[in-house]
Parts: sequence; C-alpha cells; structure tokens
Amino acid sequence: MASPLSSPLLLLLAAIMVHCVVHASSSGTNPTSGFVKVDLTDGNFHVQSPYNVPESQRYRYSNGVRQFWVYDTDKPFNTATHTNPRTEVILQGHDYSSGVWQFQGYGYVPSGTSGVSVMQIHCEEGAEHSTVLMLHVYDGVLRFYSGQAVEGNIYDRWFQLNVVHDVDRSTVAVYVDGQKRFATDVTPSKSYYFKFGVYMQHHDWSSCMESRWTNVTVYTKP
Repeated sequence: MASPLSSPLLLLLAAIMVHCVVHASSSGTNPTSGFVKVDLTDGNFHVQSPYNVPESQRYRYSNGVRQFWVYDTDKPFNTATHTNPRTEVILQGHDYSSGVWQFQGYGYVPSGTSGVSVMQIHCEEGAEHSTVLMLHVYDGVLRFYSGQAVEGNIYDRWFQLNVVHDVDRSTVAVYVDGQKRFATDVTPSKSYYFKFGVYMQHHDWSSCMESRWTNVTVYTKP
C-alpha cells in the first residue's frame, strides 16, 4: 500500500531532489523549445477531492510539492457524480480549443500505487468522450489508458513529464525525462483542459493511490 508523506521535512527534501532533476534534465532534449510559458496563479489550481472528508485529508501543498492520495473506499468529488474516487487538480482558466498546448510537470509515484490515472487531457463537459489522453499507472508502468506502455519502472523516482497536444492535427505526444515515448492520433473535441493527481480506474487498483507533483507549467505555441 502507498504511504502518504506525513513530514514537511520530507516534502522539503523532495523539492530539493526535484530541483536536481530539473537541473540535470536541462542539458537534454527540451520539448518546450519554441513554446511560450502560460502565466499560472494559485487560482488556476482547482482541487477536486472526495466530498465526505476534508480536502486536507487527501491533498497537501508544501514547499512547492503537491501531494495527492485517495483510497478505494472514498466517495466521488461531489454527490451528483458516480465516478470513482479522485484527488486531482484541474488547471482551470486555461481551457483551449485550437493551437498546440503543452503540460509539463515533475511527478513521483510511490511503489504500491496501481490502477490510477495520474494525468489527463479532459474534454469539455458533456462531450461524447471525456478525455483524449489519460496516463495510468499499473504495477509500476505508466500507460496510455490501460494499453500501450509509455514508461516502465516509474515507481519511487522523480520524472519529468511533458505532454504535447496539437489540437488542429488531433495528435498527442508524451515525453518522459526529455525523451519522446509515445504519440498517437486522438478523437477531436470542442475544447480541452489539463488535470493531474490521482483518479482511481476500473481494474487492478491498490487500496491507496498516491502521486506527487511539482513545477507544473503550461506552454503554448505563439
């Protein structure tokens, strides 16, 4: 079972480790080359978490690290939905419907977490298909939904994740640690937004699911 961090000192050490990862990756491939950073404020990071417990019992933001966890017995994020338990951030205020957009973040998935989405590109509410991309973790492997493997051995290490969505061409590409790992065509929709955290899926889930994120950034092409 995943064990959520309980110590602010551990979160601070995690932030220091991520700084080292960011510095080390700066000498490799840069998927953001040619992109422009989108200004994000705290108000753009909207948390969804189980409605029956305080947000602080499923989400923590300390020393630049956002920590998400959820249990398979948790309720949905509101009483109107029948979806699975989740603790996620919606990057609100930056929905997009054209152009090329990119999510970048530094993620960490502790061993034992399984059967969970840790990042998605969500379509507009009411769309026939809810998402055009979900990155799931099953037994330490990051996958496109529950299918093709994107990155193996994802547990217990910080990794740089870049997801590029070319809306006009209806394609997505996934980079891990600056290396292109996956690309595919996707079904178009009217508009989109990014989400990240933990969202329990429909098979092979663990009783507790956790991910941690820092330095989350959005880019677009001018």
